[in-house]
Amino acid sequence: MPQFSYTSITKGGKQVSGLVAAPNREGAIAEIRKGGGRPLLLHEVKAAKKRLSFKNKVKMKDMVVFSRELATMINAGVALPRSLETLAEQAENKFFKEIIQSVNHDVESGIALGDALAKHPNVFNDVYVNMVRAGESGGILADIMKRLATQVEKDASIRHKIRGAMAYPVVIMTVTIIAFFAIMLFIMPKIGKVITELGGSGASLPIYTRAMLGVSNFLIDSSIIGFVPVINKLPVIGSIPNVLFFIAAFVVLIIRFRRYIRTDKGKLWWHGRLLKLPIVGKVITKVIVARFARTFSSLMGAGVSVLDSLEITGKAVGNRVIQLELEDIAQEVKNGKSLGKQFLVSPHFPPIVGQMMQVGEETGKTDEILVKVADFYEEEVDTVIDSLASIIEPVMIVVLGGFVGLIAASVMGPIAGLSQQIGN
Repeated sequence: MPQFSYTSITKGGKQVSGLVAAPNREGAIAEIRKGGGRPLLLHEVKAAKKRLSFKNKVKMKDMVVFSRELATMINAGVALPRSLETLAEQAENKFFKEIIQSVNHDVESGIALGDALAKHPNVFNDVYVNMVRAGESGGILADIMKRLATQVEKDASIRHKIRGAMAYPVVIMTVTIIAFFAIMLFIMPKIGKVITELGGSGASLPIYTRAMLGVSNFLIDSSIIGFVPVINKLPVIGSIPNVLFFIAAFVVLIIRFRRYIRTDKGKLWWHGRLLKLPIVGKVITKVIVARFARTFSSLMGAGVSVLDSLEITGKAVGNRVIQLELEDIAQEVKNGKSLGKQFLVSPHFPPIVGQMMQVGEETGKTDEILVKVADFYEEEVDTVIDSLASIIEPVMIVVLGGFVGLIAASVMGPIAGLSQQIGN
């Protein structure tokens, strides 16, 4: 939905600025007037967001600071509008600053904080919004904001560890691929020419040397274009080397794949495959269980009903397969079945979750028990990621060393052999 930047006058005569989401200009004006404001300036910011979309993001660090400071100020007795105004003034992220100003404007107009946050789904997700609503209705907004800050910190910590573990192998693989194409396209042709000059066209070469020279020649020539009878007649297109067609095909394949996994069908297929991957699937499952336990615990502690908590948590775990499973569990609970027993028979959740759920149902402390489950699985994730990182690094070094050794053997072996023959 388009967003409009506005400046308006409140009933008290105060001038405020912010963002409002509406289908068109008339809808934006109606929304501002509905909140008790009289619009002075109004313009759509949709085009600007497209040009600077990489800037219109709110980091988790900003969300943590916002949640903790808002909780502190509310707990100290500072009025909500004044708290939001202070947070907007000190926000370093200009986009987040505008969002907070818009939320503050809605709150000053009489809109509940949860409803005001819901207008910005790209910043405040369903879990965040519903927990704030539960805090408002229960009069425990300060406590809820502290829970949210802790939850965002935990999510950020897990993501940081996963990205950190993946950084090294990704860099090594990228360097290896670039080096491979550079050697195949620029170095191997010259080496092949030297070997031919030394030993002649009939020189006997090792099989790995012949294989690498064959790959190099295939990437350089334009044989693939022969399969396209119309395009290969064009003088410029007909001279394009095969490697460019491989790169173009790879890019197109990646784009089409990314589009497919964004559809409902593709997302369900892809998320199911991820859970079945060896090693990686176990890590993903542990991350999902930890996220589920902490989110569900926070919602239950905030007074949200079990069915609503399952629905909201399903959207927060980040896996479509698990989301559908939680929806099925919610339906069974709605039919009168035990929540803990449903998790015990779940194909994706480990038995400890169901057992802890049953204990929570018996003691009435589901939220406290699930916090311990979340802590346990977050430690498991940390341990597994650290172990993978320690294994991946030497494996990647061996792979890169093997590649370099193959290149050296393919080049130096034939040259040494031919030099010896010439010497004799």
